[in-house]
Amino acid sequence: MRHRILILGAGYAGASAAGYLARHLHPDDVEITVVNAGPDFVERIRLHQVAAGRGPRRHGLAEMFAGTGVRLRRARVTAVDAQRRTVTVVDDEGTDLLAYDTLLYTLGSTIADHGVPGVTEHAFHVAEGPAALRLRRRLDEPGGDGRVLVVGGNLTAIETATEIAESHPGLRVALATTGEPGGWLGPKARRHLRRAFDRLGITVHEDTTVTRVRDDGVVTADGTVLASDVTVWAAGFAVHPIAASSGLAVEEDGRITVDTMMRSVSHPGVYAAGDSVHALGENGRPLPMSCASAGFTRMRATAAILADLTGRTGMRTPLTYFGNCIGLGRGDGIFQPVDGEARSSSWSLRGRPAAGFKAFVFRGTIWNMAHPTYGLPARRRRLVGAPVRSVEMAAD
Repeated sequence: MRHRILILGAGYAGASAAGYLARHLHPDDVEITVVNAGPDFVERIRLHQVAAGRGPRRHGLAEMFAGTGVRLRRARVTAVDAQRRTVTVVDDEGTDLLAYDTLLYTLGSTIADHGVPGVTEHAFHVAEGPAALRLRRRLDEPGGDGRVLVVGGNLTAIETATEIAESHPGLRVALATTGEPGGWLGPKARRHLRRAFDRLGITVHEDTTVTRVRDDGVVTADGTVLASDVTVWAAGFAVHPIAASSGLAVEEDGRITVDTMMRSVSHPGVYAAGDSVHALGENGRPLPMSCASAGFTRMRATAAILADLTGRTGMRTPLTYFGNCIGLGRGDGIFQPVDGEARSSSWSLRGRPAAGFKAFVFRGTIWNMAHPTYGLPARRRRLVGAPVRSVEMAAD
C-alpha cells in the first residue's frame, strides 16, 4: 500500500506543496491528495482588485496539477481527527472520511470579527474568492454614488479602500481604524500613504473603534454612527477552528503549534504551513499571516516531510520576513522593508516603482505556484524515487 499524503487546502502553501512533493517522491511509493472546496487556485493577494472590478483570472487546480500525479478532491473539510488520522469532508454527494499517513494542514484563514455584532450579517470582506465577488456585485449596482466604509488600518484595509476609490470614483470611500492607518510604516511611507488617501478622496477616521455593524453603517465606541451603504470588514484574520477541535496542540489564536520544521509538536505525521501555523521567525517572533509566510513555511514543511519519509535532509529555508508591499491603486504603492526585529526601516520604495515591484511579485508568485521546483539544482531531484519509510521509522 502506498503512503497516503493528504493536503488540506490549495492556497499559496497547499497548492505549491502538493506539486513539490509530487516531483520529489516516486508515485509508486506515495499517493498525494489535495482537498479543496473549489476547483481553482485563488490569488488571495489580488482579491481586493477583484472586488473593485479587476479580474479574476482563472487558475484551474486540475491544470496546475496535470502530470504530477496529484489527486484533487473537491470537498469542504469539516473535521480532523488527529488521533485516528482521518479527515471528514463534505461534497455534493455527502460526507466522506479520508484516511492519511501524513497530513499537511494548510486551510489558511478568514476574517476576524473580534466578536463585533453585525459583521456576519451586514459586512462584506475580501478574504475569500466568493466574498470578493459578492462585494464586486454590490459595488457595481446601479447608482454608483453611495458611501463605502472600510473597517481596518492594515494592509488589506488600505489596499481595499484605495482600489475601490480609484476604480469607482463616484463612490465616497472612508476608512475607520483603531489607530493610524499604516501606523507601523516609516515616516516617509506614512506621508506617502496620506497623500494617496488625499488624492483618492478617502476620508480617514483614526482612533475609531467599531462596536457594531448595521445595514446602514457602523456604531463606534463613543456612540457615533458612521453611515455607509457598503461596509467592508478588513480588521484582521483568524484561523478556522478545525485545528483547535482536532486534538492537535494549538496556540491561543488557534494556530497549530509546531517545531522549527513545521511538524506538529503533539502528533507525528502532521505538518502545517501558511496562515494555519504558529511559526517563529529567525528573530523569535511569530511570522505574520501573509503570502510570503506561506511560502517560507511551505518550504520548511515539505523539506521536513521529505526528510521524514526518505531519511534525506533537505535545505533549511530561513524564516525571515522582509517587509510589506502595499498597492495603492494601479500606479501607486509602497514597499516598506523591515529589519531583523520586524521594525520598519526609514527607507521605503514609493510611488510607481513600488507599484511595479508589487506587479512583479504578483507575476512571480503565480509562476511559482505552477512551477514548484523552480531553482532546484538537478542533482537534488534524485530525492524523487527514494525509498519511503513510515513516520514511525523515521522518528526512531
